[in-house]
Amino acid sequence: MLDLLRAATGDPARVRTRLTDRLSYAHDASHFALTPRAVVVAGSAEEVGRLFAAAGAAGVPLAFRGGGTSLSGQGGTAGVLLDTRRHFRDIEVLDDGARVRVGPGATVRQVNTRLARFGRKLGPDPASEFACTIGGVVANNSSGMACGTWANSYATLDSLQLVLPSGTVVDTGAPDADDRLRATEPDLYAGLSRLRDQVRGEPSLRRRVEQQFSMKNTMGYGLNSLLDHTRPADILAHLTVGSEGTLAFIASVVLRTVPLHGHARTGLLVFDDLAAATGALPSLVATSPATIELLDATSLRVGQRDAKATAALRGLAVDRHAALLIEYQAGTAGEADELAAAAGATLGSLPTTVPAALSADAATRAGHWHVRKGLYAMVAGARPEGTTALLEDIVVPVPELLPTCDALTGLFTKHGYHDSVIFGHAKDGNIHFMLTERLGDGAPLDRFAAFTDDMADLVLGRGGSLKAEHGTGRMMAPFVRRQYGDELYEVMREIKRLCDPRGLLNPGVLIDDDPAAHLRDLKTAPPVDEEVDRCVECGFCEPVCPSRDLTTTPRQRIVLRRERERARLAGDTATLEALDAEYEYDAIQTCAVDGMCQTACPVTINTGDLMKRLRAEHAGRVAATGWAAAARHWDVTTRVAATALTTAAGLPEPLVERANGLARKASSAVPRWSPDLPRGGKRREDLTDRPADAVLFASCTETMFGSTGPGAAHAFRTLCDRAGVRLATPDGVAALCCGTPWKSKGMTRGYQEMTRRVLPALWTATDGGRIPVVGDASSCTEGLRTMLAEAPDRFAAIQVLDAVDFVRTSVLPHLTITAPATAVALHPTCSATRLGLTGALQELAAAVATTVTVPDEWGCCGFAGDRGLLHPELTASATARQADELAAKGPFDAYVSCNRTCELGMTRATGHTYEHVLELVERATREPQE
Repeated sequence: MLDLLRAATGDPARVRTRLTDRLSYAHDASHFALTPRAVVVAGSAEEVGRLFAAAGAAGVPLAFRGGGTSLSGQGGTAGVLLDTRRHFRDIEVLDDGARVRVGPGATVRQVNTRLARFGRKLGPDPASEFACTIGGVVANNSSGMACGTWANSYATLDSLQLVLPSGTVVDTGAPDADDRLRATEPDLYAGLSRLRDQVRGEPSLRRRVEQQFSMKNTMGYGLNSLLDHTRPADILAHLTVGSEGTLAFIASVVLRTVPLHGHARTGLLVFDDLAAATGALPSLVATSPATIELLDATSLRVGQRDAKATAALRGLAVDRHAALLIEYQAGTAGEADELAAAAGATLGSLPTTVPAALSADAATRAGHWHVRKGLYAMVAGARPEGTTALLEDIVVPVPELLPTCDALTGLFTKHGYHDSVIFGHAKDGNIHFMLTERLGDGAPLDRFAAFTDDMADLVLGRGGSLKAEHGTGRMMAPFVRRQYGDELYEVMREIKRLCDPRGLLNPGVLIDDDPAAHLRDLKTAPPVDEEVDRCVECGFCEPVCPSRDLTTTPRQRIVLRRERERARLAGDTATLEALDAEYEYDAIQTCAVDGMCQTACPVTINTGDLMKRLRAEHAGRVAATGWAAAARHWDVTTRVAATALTTAAGLPEPLVERANGLARKASSAVPRWSPDLPRGGKRREDLTDRPADAVLFASCTETMFGSTGPGAAHAFRTLCDRAGVRLATPDGVAALCCGTPWKSKGMTRGYQEMTRRVLPALWTATDGGRIPVVGDASSCTEGLRTMLAEAPDRFAAIQVLDAVDFVRTSVLPHLTITAPATAVALHPTCSATRLGLTGALQELAAAVATTVTVPDEWGCCGFAGDRGLLHPELTASATARQADELAAKGPFDAYVSCNRTCELGMTRATGHTYEHVLELVERATREPQE
């Protein structure tokens, strides 16, 4: 099998069989876990066709993996798993944004970012839009909160490029697509025509299909395709929507877009009980809101624990209450106000607990939606140790919503699922519910099986569908026949046979005749590490991880730790040893510990915290002692590093590279030298002027890595001098550091030593916190804030600002812009993102430049302090796509960022010299005589 796969790709490195690779892909957001025999990174549609042939010849099934956010088990296999993210990310905007052509590996967020400049967006708006890929969105017929059935994947599909299991490539957008399908796949063409005529010609079947698809419905195949379309090519395209990778590979998709409504009026309407809330739906729907989201009493109690919940929600004494989160959207503020005013009389007549009100305030809106979108995270994060969070979705006709919710609550009680929540898209009759269960490892499944059967009877008895948004997957495959009946189920089986006669693609997904199939291959979640045990394996962290295309992602780092624990408990020493050997580089050494994963994680896990601890454990006593000594002599340490770089720059490159190579062989902790590294910088100077308006905490990175220009500290001092802002520094600043080098390596002793030196120095310099500290590098600003957050309360008055924001608010207003740049490329750093500084950074750059470009492919550069020196391949991988984008859009007058090591990483990636944005501001505000 492996030889066939390698021959199909032409690149053996893209066929991965290591245990680490296979186990890291065995998990997705669902509660199923299947370990593939091989993971293949596919590169093109033609290559996928060859892989189909190879898998077929070997008799091995094959499945696709995109974002891995699917909840129903459609993204895993025990056969060959094709990773479709890495080489299928192209985005082409068509017709001024009216349509867009997208590869299956691009995320919804990435596509919407491109479309936003045209005032358009994709119709599907799943909550996982940050991480879910277009291939999965189409394959699952995703919808979301606002799109209903009018703008979901099925409704907005224009055309697809498909690779059939036979290897045939079909472009349904081609003018002769139908003729080509007839010529290349005659049996498929004839079979689809026959099934179309069968369903259309039998009134009972037609009525059944029309009833099933009059609501959100992702259960089974989209048989509405047989009614909505006539040409077999179009039927095939729309059958592929929602087919969950069981019929064909989606190599490219063209979608029609919808207007981007940038203005909203939002309100949380609280009712005494669920009956009052659902009773209000008909009159509310008549006012044409974009969304109506239901939250039951348990949801409200959970939401009250959210730090971003509004004061009104936190102050509510929840009993049997329920709420509707309602929002009106429009293209302009005036239009949004008109919608809100038109709805005013209806809102005023509702029996709400408090008067209903709509708000235009962005913070209030964000608070409401943070609660709604965070329910899954809040409940899942608080689940009992060793259990799995199960999020299911159903749909019923809206008049049946209240009795269904009441009966569902009764099922929770009957089966002992306490603290389960109900929420969802009330306007569509589509609700989600979540419960926690202990799965796998021999745990009894009688309760789970009985509840699922009862739930199916409940929903189908009220004319609903067992899946509305999340796809059938493995979870509901055994129930498809029950929902559709024998005749339509056989139509579905025939569709599968026509497209995939060998049963090659994703067997066991979407249809399965085994009534207990949903109880097999269930994952367990053994407690392992306190830093990450709350992880629900959703994969939201993956798009922001700089190592995602090189080694592992945060989700994979976590699941590999869980797999290691399973092996330990089972006494499987072979697996344990293999994982440990590969984990060191794949997970620990190539983690940037940049914290970006935490910004995307629904349960706010920073996987870097675990990696820091593991680095400390692996480093041992000698390294800890060395770093503690460095903390005591940091002035000398930084100057030695600077001298080494300056010396290396003056020697022949082969000599330096040879010496550096020998040193790295002796110790992997030795950084890798390369000719693009700068000479060393200057020692930081004390500024002792008193009184002062601010305390400058200049970064030590500029001592070690000299700037080609004046540098951030010099630019900051110059700008402040022009504006009349007086600066001081902590005494002995050259020996001080924000602590990040020790924190990132888990060197506790050295970090404590530096903290012991820094905090008193800041206290004295700031006059007990009277004036602010200003950091001139975003990572140092973040490091100081972290240090103070962990400090004794007596230092709580110390305020740390970043130079970017300080200059924007307190310096630039006092200066005149005399020489603005024309076009500037801007790289926000991961620290700036975590600090909430990105907006200020863009605003400051825009103040001194005509245009500022942040690449759509922007992400953490992966230089991460010393990672770019120890593992330059990490930076190369992390920056590849944004470097390509900048090359296509450039050149620019200037390339700027806000952190010295990130400037080095981006300089290396693009071949253009990056500088601190303050250097750009300094040049733009010079007086003519300067």
